[in-house]
Amino acid sequence: MNTHDTVIDATGLRKAYRKGVVALDGATFQVTRARIVGLVGPNGAGKTTALKSILGLVPFEGGLSVLGRDPRRERDVLMNDVCFIADVAVLPRWMRVREAIAFVEGVHPRFDRARCERFLANTKLTPGMRVREMSKGMIVQLHLALVMAIDARLLVLDEPTLGLDVLYRKEFYQRLLEDYFDEDKTILITTHQVEEVEHILTDALFIRDGRIVLDAPMDELAERFTEVLVEPGRLEEARARSPIDERNLPFGKVVMLFDGVERQTLAAFGETRTPGLADLFVATMKGTY
Repeated sequence: MNTHDTVIDATGLRKAYRKGVVALDGATFQVTRARIVGLVGPNGAGKTTALKSILGLVPFEGGLSVLGRDPRRERDVLMNDVCFIADVAVLPRWMRVREAIAFVEGVHPRFDRARCERFLANTKLTPGMRVREMSKGMIVQLHLALVMAIDARLLVLDEPTLGLDVLYRKEFYQRLLEDYFDEDKTILITTHQVEEVEHILTDALFIRDGRIVLDAPMDELAERFTEVLVEPGRLEEARARSPIDERNLPFGKVVMLFDGVERQTLAAFGETRTPGLADLFVATMKGTY
């Protein structure tokens, strides 16, 4: 792999808080340029701590390079090339559109006010409008305008659509894809809402108990994993192939999930299909809730 293309290189990341709580327990992963990567895990799995480490917001043990820099020592320089967005529902309710623009312009050197205003021109938002006067959809539009006006090489989104209904979540990700993402940008999204990001991701990272338990491009996942609706008479034969998960459906039907077993072989046991990311997530995270 070309090191120039490596945006995040994490080796053995470890972070323990007081009272012995281990948030990261040897997490190792890489993120390359021009990818949209989902860091997916249940609450408490270590997602936010991993992001805070990448952004230089918490001390940690292990090796970590972000855009070729160590976030512990070179955070100020690094943040010129990084944009971080948490929950879009957290803009202060008293803030006006013009104040939000002025704030971001003041804190991020790569913010392009003209680009932000061009984006807002296609909405019903006006400079004097306060957040408390906006619908949820308008708040999403404002947040997106602010994000897309920042020419950052790495965009980090931490549960960005928390509290928004499905239509606004869809619009958020669609706009991100159409109006922001290009071959010079990389997007890292943490979420536990797997279905809403599945269609835009190029890669999936599953984190469980502070460790990365799945790290693969989306097209590789489709080749690796197969679900089988096993016919009643073939259950024991199918189990002999070591499924990684098994679940019961109504009317006595059983679905088994296999990793790395040829689909042609599995077709003998019943109807096969490619599992969705949510199916893989549930199977991988069983016992963590």
